[in-house]
Amino acid sequence: MARYLLRRLIASIPTLIGVSILIFLAIRLVPGDAVTATLGTEAGMLSPEQRESLRSYYGLDRPVAEQYFYWVGQALHGNLGLSIRQGKPVLDLIVDRFPLTLELAILAIAIALAVGIPLGLISAIRHNTIIDLIARLFALIGLSMPSFLVGTLIIFVLSVGFHVLPNSGDYVSFAEDPSRNLQQLFFPAITLGFAFSASVMRMTRSSMLEVLSEDYIRTARSKGLPENRVIIRHALWNALIPVVTLIGIEMGYLLGGTFIVEQLFALPGLGRLLVNAISQREYALVQGSVLFIALNFVIINLIVDLIYSVIDPRISYGN
Repeated sequence: MARYLLRRLIASIPTLIGVSILIFLAIRLVPGDAVTATLGTEAGMLSPEQRESLRSYYGLDRPVAEQYFYWVGQALHGNLGLSIRQGKPVLDLIVDRFPLTLELAILAIAIALAVGIPLGLISAIRHNTIIDLIARLFALIGLSMPSFLVGTLIIFVLSVGFHVLPNSGDYVSFAEDPSRNLQQLFFPAITLGFAFSASVMRMTRSSMLEVLSEDYIRTARSKGLPENRVIIRHALWNALIPVVTLIGIEMGYLLGGTFIVEQLFALPGLGRLLVNAISQREYALVQGSVLFIALNFVIINLIVDLIYSVIDPRISYGN
């Protein structure tokens, strides 16, 4: 197991290097620079000497290759740079915003699993019945509705139908007030979890239908085992591997792709921080945030591989 983990960690290094190069070059292809974005309309009042002085201060006058290697060297020592507009280290900003995004992603996945797995299980057991049709219709609606539309509908229904609005703009962390924190994240989590629950339902259904046709399921039934035990212990447990794969992919996406929902519900998360950084040409903040998200993807994929061996003992990483 230790050798496998070491090999996976070594194999992830080229991925992180590739991501760092791509985002480093991509952000510099966006028109404008950090000086213009920071000063706004006042940038036009600068003399060429003043502009070059600022570019030199922020290291923007160096060759691109030199800027990259300097940034990577600092990143290896835990220094992702300094935010120009906020005047804070990039790592501190990421650490400050990441807990909200992580909590939101966990809540969304919990909601998706609580809805998607039972629906997929029932749909597979009641294959080609009215229950199966309703479940597939739910999945179709969930997959066809983007998250921003679901969130907008939730806000509209709450404001028009119940004359209330979700708490937004005054975010409180879980450590400060757990009850209020969960109230603030409940509707954003539903917004994110709705579409994912549809994906989980479809994956669970298709995987269960495949497993239920296997020989060992027929053998278990022929031995006289209770149907509930056959479904839960033998079929569902073996059908969870594709679902776990889907969860890993979605978890990685949610840790960096929740900016629409965060913007909609005014949540100060990592996704919203990244989008604002892109619009403000915050090179260091964009680079650090994307590299952090890529690292999360690597770690999550590694955890998913380890969960495989727990679900299915036939999968071993000992060699």
